[in-house]
Amino acid sequence: MAVVTERIPILVTAEQKARIARAAEAAGLSMGEYLRRAAAAYDPTQDAGAFDAVAEQIRLSAERANRALDAALQAVAASEQRLARLDPSHPAAASARKRRTAGA
Repeated sequence: MAVVTERIPILVTAEQKARIARAAEAAGLSMGEYLRRAAAAYDPTQDAGAFDAVAEQIRLSAERANRALDAALQAVAASEQRLARLDPSHPAAASARKRRTAGA
């Protein structure tokens, strides 16, 4: 390993410093070594790729939710029609009568 001779002063909050210190201690490293390794491992393109993957999962989930909602609404409409046929006093029957008379 190369001899470390250069300094890079950075400003952090007390909370950030404490979090870095805890993480470095848990890894068995000095804070300097911990930060050097973290900087060497950081790849901003991985963040963009991860974000894109999450966005795609959200899009797919929204599509599935929309299909499920459409199916549920169709099931409710079919159920309302069955109830209207079985019970003429059901509110769905009144709606159906209004639709039939409006179309006539």
